[in-house]
Amino acid sequence: MSNRFVFGLTGVCLFALSGLMAAQSKPAAPTDDRGLTSHVEFGGTSDADGQVYELQSNVGYTFTKHFGMDLGVPVYFVSASSSTSTSTTGGTSSNGIGNPSVDLRWKYPNAKLNYGSVVTGSAPLADSKKGLSTGRATFDWTNRIDRSFSMVNPFFEVGLSNTTSDSRLFVRPYTTLGLNSHFQAGASFDVWKSISVGGSMYDIVPFGNQTVFSRVTGASDSGAGASHGRNFQTSQQTTGGADIAKDDGFSTFVDFSPNSYMDAELGYTRSIHYALNSVSFSVGFNVRRLLHKSQ
Repeated sequence: MSNRFVFGLTGVCLFALSGLMAAQSKPAAPTDDRGLTSHVEFGGTSDADGQVYELQSNVGYTFTKHFGMDLGVPVYFVSASSSTSTSTTGGTSSNGIGNPSVDLRWKYPNAKLNYGSVVTGSAPLADSKKGLSTGRATFDWTNRIDRSFSMVNPFFEVGLSNTTSDSRLFVRPYTTLGLNSHFQAGASFDVWKSISVGGSMYDIVPFGNQTVFSRVTGASDSGAGASHGRNFQTSQQTTGGADIAKDDGFSTFVDFSPNSYMDAELGYTRSIHYALNSVSFSVGFNVRRLLHKSQ
C-alpha cells in the first residue's frame, strides 16, 4: 500500500502541475534566447567516500519561448577517499565519459507562478562497472513551480524516474536503476546584488526492485554490514528492495551570478538516510551569451 500510495501521489502531483500550467494567464515575455544554445559546467562533491567531479557540456536549440531541447555528455572524475581505498573491499578512483543524454524542456513564465518541465533520456553507453552508467536506458521527468516575492524565491519540484539523478548540490558516489519518485522544496533569498543564499529539502522514494552501482569501490561482495545503509561503500553493485536506494535530506547553498553568462555555487548537503555530509561547488557558463558579450 505504501508504494502504491507514493506512486499515486506522484501521478496526482505531476498532473496537477500540468493543470496549473494550462490554467495560467498569458505569460510575461521572457528574455529571448531562441536559437542555438550551449552550456558548460564543472562541479563536484566531496564527502567521506571521496570526491566525484563532473564536467557537463551540452548544445541545444530553443525553438520558441516555451520549448527547447538539449544534447549533453558528462565526463566524471572520481577519487575514492583514503579510508575507502584502504578498506578490505577496495576503493577505486577512475575517470570516464558518462551516458549521453537528450532532454526536452518546456517553460511557462508568469507573474503569478512559473512552471517548467524537463523530460530527459540517457543512452547506456558508459561503464556500469565504474558506476558511470546503470547498463540500461534511463529517463527522468521533473516538474518545477516557483515564484518570486521581492527578495524571496520559493520553489517546489516533483518527478518520476528510473534512476537517481545527480544535482548541482550532490554529485553522488553512486547511481541507481529502478523506479522512484523524487521531491524537492525550498527557497532562495537575494541578499546583495548578484549573491543569493538558500536551502531545500529533498526526498527520493523508490518502489520495486533496485540496483545500486558504486562509483567509489570496485568490490563485488554482497554489501552486507554497510554503515547507515551505504552499500555503495562495500560493493560495486547491490541489488535488493526499495530501501537500498531511498534517500532524504537537506541542502544549503550560496549562489553568485555576476553577469548573464556565468553562475557559481557553493553548497552543503546532509543525507539523513545515509548520515553523510557533503560539500559541493559548481561553475557554469552560458557559452552563447559569453560569445555575444565578447563581440
